[in-house]
Amino acid sequence: MSNRKEKKLPANAAARYNKPGLYGDGLGLWLKVAKAVDGVSKSWVLRYMLDGRARYMGLGPVHTISLKRAREQARQAREQLLGGIDPIEQREEARARRRLEAAKRLSFKECCERYLQLHRNSWKNPKHGAQWQATLASSYPMLGELPVSGIDTGLVLKVLEPIWHLTPETASRLRARIERVLSWATVSGYRTGDNPARWRGHLDQRLPQRSKIAKVKHHPALPFDQLPDFIAELRQRPGISPRALEFTILTAARTGEVIGATWDEIDFEKKTWTIPPDRMKAEREHRVPLCDQAIAILKELPREQGNGFVFIGGKQGAPLSNMAMLELMKGMRPGYVPHGFRSTFRDWAAECTGYANHIVEKALAHVVADKVEAAYRRGDLFEKRRKLMADWCRYCSSPKAEGRVVAFKAAQS
Repeated sequence: MSNRKEKKLPANAAARYNKPGLYGDGLGLWLKVAKAVDGVSKSWVLRYMLDGRARYMGLGPVHTISLKRAREQARQAREQLLGGIDPIEQREEARARRRLEAAKRLSFKECCERYLQLHRNSWKNPKHGAQWQATLASSYPMLGELPVSGIDTGLVLKVLEPIWHLTPETASRLRARIERVLSWATVSGYRTGDNPARWRGHLDQRLPQRSKIAKVKHHPALPFDQLPDFIAELRQRPGISPRALEFTILTAARTGEVIGATWDEIDFEKKTWTIPPDRMKAEREHRVPLCDQAIAILKELPREQGNGFVFIGGKQGAPLSNMAMLELMKGMRPGYVPHGFRSTFRDWAAECTGYANHIVEKALAHVVADKVEAAYRRGDLFEKRRKLMADWCRYCSSPKAEGRVVAFKAAQS
């Protein structure tokens, strides 16, 4: 055994040594001098043996860690080794715990923003994404700045209870979207435990069913016997909005489908408008037969270079505003809305024609709720719907008789 005294680095070692290399302080502690862009870099390193292999543990740069502090860190690491603990692994585990704790401190608002960013390409359209953002934002005054890991049932109820009876549809939508965000946060490791916003077996025991507190409000629909006069008046109005509204009525389409229509969806030769799945509520392609008047409207519309929308808006490259037709209705028939014309069409078909219900439902692009019936009705009944829509267009253009309407005969299936 050697009695030679362990050689230590001088107190000014950090400033004294500038040549790249390793300078030992004893017991595995080294001053490491390495080349750098602006000269050299200096740091403390502990070398130790574990399971027959050498490991190097950085203890920090000399401008932050003094020689005295480096020796103390080295001593603590050697104590861990004596206890069978690898100091490098111990440090990494501590860092991981800190990262996890920091992640759990992520606020609910930050989680919502991350969720929306990750799912931005899954929305049906920009409007759908904006609705999600607005809905979640309504919960921020109560939940926004709170750690997502701390959101519990009581907090969710504080958000929902004040609006559950006043606006049940909005409240129900908010609950569902909070649930989605919290589920994502759990899977992402930002929280643990059950989802406090889940409905079945949880909030359904605390909040009444929507059906128990509010009746379904249907869109106000113009009575079909008033429609011919309305169409005649509509045709006297200039501009894009009246043309878009008449086209909406003639096709029994949703206003969003009409506003988003592009010229490449229109086939003038086949008199067909094909709406792609990503613009349909049911996410299925929908073919719409176009009657002669609908075609005439399209042919008279102005076109804007670089703008592929059928009904162009006031802004360059943009479609007609979703408020344009609504404002037009407010001026012409206060209390009624454009979407209500789908009900007008439905009532007319039921009372004035012999078309089978499933043909009318297909014209409205409604999904067959009965799975058995849906399995047998795979086609889109296009030719039968073409006849139906032609009759509808003729009715819309017909002069209103005194106290009666014209009934159209049609096949039952």
